[in-house]
Amino acid sequence: MKITPRKLNAFLLFKLPAAYFTGVRTKYIDDVKCIVTVKHRWINQNPFKSLFWAVQGMAAELTTGALIINKIKATDKNIAMLLVKNDASYSKKATGRITFECHEGDLIDSVIEEAIKTGEGQTVTLNVVGSNSKDEEVSRFSFTWSMKVRT
Repeated sequence: MKITPRKLNAFLLFKLPAAYFTGVRTKYIDDVKCIVTVKHRWINQNPFKSLFWAVQGMAAELTTGALIINKIKATDKNIAMLLVKNDASYSKKATGRITFECHEGDLIDSVIEEAIKTGEGQTVTLNVVGSNSKDEEVSRFSFTWSMKVRT
């Protein structure tokens, strides 16, 4: 089954409703990159009238998690994935539509291959940049994921 933005957005509605109802939406996914957007609105704002940090985190995490899910599905192996660490920095007030992009899908392949070959857990750290409509960086995230073949 091919993962598409439409399928990911339906997944959000049923499995991660907090992300769905705050406006997190996948716009694009392929083997190398994933793009997720969210528009600043009343339901997802902080007291300072900008996008709440947790909503930014959900959108950013989705870019990396979706890439990993896509790669795992392609292997036909039963591989568990777990977020083990994340770091974030915020550099500008997040208003309007914020776009989160991860372009590091190619890093996942070798980690999955190693997990399959060794049977041991492997980790990969993927980076995400959040930008506003003027293409100004508003936030930067780093997510470390662990993957292990289930036996």
